Amino acid sequence: MSGACNTRETVLKRDGRGVRTDSRCSPVAGTWKSPYDGATWRRASDIDIDHMVPLAEAWRSGASRWTTAQRRAFANDRSSSQLWAVTDNVNQAKGDKDPAEWTPPLASFRCMYARSWIDVKYRYKLTVDVAERNALSRMLRAC
Repeated sequence: MSGACNTRETVLKRDGRGVRTDSRCSPVAGTWKSPYDGATWRRASDIDIDHMVPLAEAWRSGASRWTTAQRRAFANDRSSSQLWAVTDNVNQAKGDKDPAEWTPPLASFRCMYARSWIDVKYRYKLTVDVAERNALSRMLRAC
């Protein structure tokens, strides 16, 4: 959390334009452009905060050995490329899939997506399986 704002509210303010909040830090105005699909939204309710590396994927990749405090820090990490404000239904389609199973619909964001995925995996010392590595390599070769 950041002051009175929770992680969601903080990311919405960070990633939005012209964001105004009420006394409880809830966004009441602003616009958000989702990097995954390029859509622009005017209601915060149309936005999800996506974990670049989903929590379930992190668990399968090594987070199962972390302490509760380490998992909480990972889930709320606003200082790396882990959290993104994105279109809610696109995030729901991503679910807990890795890059071998899902890529952003907006092709121009795939390089950033691959780099961000690698950054988070490296930063947190999470493993990468063969299919995931191959998918990331394909995305990076297209950059």
